[in-house]
Amino acid sequence: MSDRTTSGWQRLDKAAFGIIYGAIMVLSIMLAQGGHPTPPLETAIVLFGSVLAITLAKAFAELLSHALDTRERMTRGSWRAAWHHSTPTLAVANVPTALFLAAWQGWIGEETALFLSQVMCVTLLALLGGRAGWVLDRRLLPALLGAGFAGGVGLLLANLKHIIH
Repeated sequence: MSDRTTSGWQRLDKAAFGIIYGAIMVLSIMLAQGGHPTPPLETAIVLFGSVLAITLAKAFAELLSHALDTRERMTRGSWRAAWHHSTPTLAVANVPTALFLAAWQGWIGEETALFLSQVMCVTLLALLGGRAGWVLDRRLLPALLGAGFAGGVGLLLANLKHIIH
């Protein structure tokens, strides 16, 4: 394996927590949007704003809990580290937000924006579930089971919106 490939997987592995957390947050926020269509601009703002607030809360909690655990003063560097660790969560919301902005502009339909956002989140979850299965056992079956389980969690959240509303 080349250094380039290895570093790509390592970056994905390091960002996995935030990506998984972000995908579940995006699916949950879309679930909470309700049964009546919300204007796409409002959905984009609520989606990105909610994930931004969650990301800031996560970074702030990480920063304060680290200070309490280690008894180290908070510095600009520690804030940067906490923010850097939290940004994959926010990054997941970028594509769904852009899709709802495209729907607001009339370039795609609102249902298409919702569907593609859900597909993206479920795909990310399945990819990382498969990656976890592969990293743990280096075999195809555990990778497929991991992808199926993590993707299944995403599918459950995506379908709950339709079941509830």
